[in-house]
Amino acid sequence: MTDARLRHGRASLALSFFVQGATFALLVTRIPAIQDRYGISDGLLPVFLAAVPILAGVGSVLTEKVVARVRPRVVLRWTQPVVLLALLGVGAGSELWQAALALGVFGLAVGALDASMNMMGVSLQRAYGRSIMLGFHAAYSLGGIAGASMAWAGAHWDLSLLVSYVPAVVVLLPAAFIGSRWYVEGGEETPEKGAAGAAGAVSFRLLLPLCLVMAFAYIGDSTVSNWSAKYLQDVLGSSEQLSTVPYNVYMVTTLLGRAVGDLGVRRFGAVAVVRGGTVLAAGGFGVVALAGGAWTGMLGFTLLGLGLCVIVPQTFAAAGRMFPGASDTAIARLNIFNYVGFLVGSPLVGALGDAWSYRGAMLVPMVLVLATLLYAKSFGAEPARYGGGHERPRTADVG
Repeated sequence: MTDARLRHGRASLALSFFVQGATFALLVTRIPAIQDRYGISDGLLPVFLAAVPILAGVGSVLTEKVVARVRPRVVLRWTQPVVLLALLGVGAGSELWQAALALGVFGLAVGALDASMNMMGVSLQRAYGRSIMLGFHAAYSLGGIAGASMAWAGAHWDLSLLVSYVPAVVVLLPAAFIGSRWYVEGGEETPEKGAAGAAGAVSFRLLLPLCLVMAFAYIGDSTVSNWSAKYLQDVLGSSEQLSTVPYNVYMVTTLLGRAVGDLGVRRFGAVAVVRGGTVLAAGGFGVVALAGGAWTGMLGFTLLGLGLCVIVPQTFAAAGRMFPGASDTAIARLNIFNYVGFLVGSPLVGALGDAWSYRGAMLVPMVLVLATLLYAKSFGAEPARYGGGHERPRTADVG
């Protein structure tokens, strides 16, 4: 495979991550507007919100089966437009069943999309011979910031969901589809390469530590996305306007951390980066729990963004290294725990906050994230230390 093809493949996959970050942000940041448009009651809303990650988990499981017959790039090429059209469907409907259908399609497709994107990212990293996985997730974070900004503009000017979504879909859908022409993977083997034995080659006992790390990281992430504004306003006494800042700060620091994270992996190795990120994230939760005021709380959320941002991309990369002959299967299974953490995190903190205190509730994700230290060695397979003094011999630097 030529260096030019790898560079083009890397850029096109980064674009796909960006589009997905923007699409997901456009959905989740307009949930109040979706609730109002369809008349979804407060009691029914959690059912709709839970259905999306549950169906995404189903989509990830189905992707494991599909990539035994077709390449992940084919799955990605066709599921990304489906996700964008499902978003448009959420904005276009008027009946409750239409919202349920659009969100159901969104959930199934986004599970396949997340799994196939990360399969391709791991495959390209293997071809590069050095860490590039964090860069893809940085593109996702950048897309999230762009999507949240577009959603803010729609809410600020009181635009309907459809009017808010149409310009984004009109731009992002053709961009992603045209970019998909340059998708490449690190190995061009046919899907039949040991497909029959691939599932059996992935030991759940060996994969379990990474599954737990993935779930713990997303529990931490969902805590920030769902509770940072309420915590700052209700516990730390900030204004309503100031309470919207922590999540924006978290997103920006996540982007910055991922933008430089690959350099850290090349210099210090994946184990050191994951350990450092874990300690930083746990410290952020500790600062949030003990904060005496809003600005101290924002410092804690800043530390959280810088710490948590490195864990998820490195978890996918570690799964690919752990099962080099069945990495697609390992990543599809690992991806399910993304949604497990998302499902558990928000209700866990909410229940503890109501029954005990929100300060105390922040200590629970802190302890869970700290548990990553127990599993840090799972990130340290010999090929993990791509780049720097750890690069494989004769690996071409393709940019």
